[in-house]
Amino acid sequence: MRDIQKILAFCKNHKQFTVFCILALVIIGTAVFAPFIATHNPYEAVIANAEQEPDAKHWFGTDKLGRDLFSRVIYGTRTSLTSALLLVVITLFIGSALGTLAGYFGGVTDSVIMRISDMMISFPGLVLAIAIAGILGPSLLNAVIAIVAVSWTKYARLARSLVLRIKHKDYMSAAVLTGSKTGYILRNYICKMTMPVLIVTAATDIGTMMLEIAALSFLGFGAQPPTSEWGMMLNEGRSYLQTAPWMMFFPGLAVFIVVAVFNLLGDSLRDILDPLSD
Repeated sequence: MRDIQKILAFCKNHKQFTVFCILALVIIGTAVFAPFIATHNPYEAVIANAEQEPDAKHWFGTDKLGRDLFSRVIYGTRTSLTSALLLVVITLFIGSALGTLAGYFGGVTDSVIMRISDMMISFPGLVLAIAIAGILGPSLLNAVIAIVAVSWTKYARLARSLVLRIKHKDYMSAAVLTGSKTGYILRNYICKMTMPVLIVTAATDIGTMMLEIAALSFLGFGAQPPTSEWGMMLNEGRSYLQTAPWMMFFPGLAVFIVVAVFNLLGDSLRDILDPLSD
């Protein structure tokens, strides 16, 4: 009973976070239960129904192959959200690990990692991601790899700066003097102090990562037909903008809503944790 009261009090004190958290859970639930929400098979092509306007049977209309657009948008939630979350987790892990090593050990390790980071940053991120995806070949997995390759530098630099900030604190010196091993210090001191900031940053980046995946798919370097993915659906619908605008409107609206929800959720989470306030 006391736990429930604490939860209710937290929700009352952080209304904005609660609202966007509920909306994010609804989006995640949509991805998980897509087979039960979709009204049609998203991959079933019925040429006779091609480019039908939204009606009672096809709520979002149909695409150029007669596939139900509502069902494809719903299944696109699963594809786009899973890809974005996977991308954020991988980028967070690689970037924070390299940045922590660079900041803690310094010397050659720091120089090598930071010079590689400088080299990656010197190129426009999306252009470099397109180049990498073009070399690897068009697929959703290769698009994720390409974005990870150009996005890890942000987390590496942030993790390095956080480590340098706490590296020479008194409790760190005491841990070294008492004989604590490097692995123990990294796990119990460095990670505990740096991960809250990095996680908040990752939460705010979910929407951005989703946009980047959609951009690569729109350009033909990400998801490939017949996968239900919003960026690719926008690419398919752009040729029919004047004759069947719903083919672009509904996938675009889905991207807008999901990106906005996760961006605002990340901002609310940052306001609550505010790990750098002290």
